[in-house]
Amino acid sequence: MSDYAQYRIGVLALQGAVSEHMAQITALGAQAVAVKQVAQLADLDALVLPGGESTAIGKLMVEYGFIDAIRTFAASGKALFGTCAGMILLASEIEGQSQPHLDLIAIRVRRNASGRQVSSYQADLAIKDMDAPFPAVFIRAPYVSELLADDVEVLAEVEKNNPVLVRQGNILACSFHPELSDDGRVMRLFLDMIG
Repeated sequence: MSDYAQYRIGVLALQGAVSEHMAQITALGAQAVAVKQVAQLADLDALVLPGGESTAIGKLMVEYGFIDAIRTFAASGKALFGTCAGMILLASEIEGQSQPHLDLIAIRVRRNASGRQVSSYQADLAIKDMDAPFPAVFIRAPYVSELLADDVEVLAEVEKNNPVLVRQGNILACSFHPELSDDGRVMRLFLDMIG
């Protein structure tokens, strides 16, 4: 197993599933930092954009100056991971929406594509290079409706060929909530991208 003790991983702490991500990062041996100010980005090796309400998080990112700061963070080569709402915020395009977002991974996403809150579900998900299914929790999950560049790698998909875990360079995005599982393999996949 890899040693992640030297890594400082930020979790954007404006709204959403912050504590769950921090607990999973800590359980894997890395240092977790709740990021509430742009200045904190300078001391991080990577950043997680958690699930939550993407419209609210996007507005707060604009208010607190995170949009340009996170784009600069990504341009420096540091890794980013967006889960659920975080995936929406990282996407280049959001179907039918003009909400603030980062435009850092070449995908088009559809918000709430898996249905309403009552349609939430867990599925055993086959993920590329993992030898056993991952227990993925989908809550009002977005799907990737279109890949907008050839170098976007699909790591997992659900029915009708809907990608739900994708990677492009130093950016990882998933439509489910790996932080709600005791299984740390998706977070480990992200930590292994740091370098």
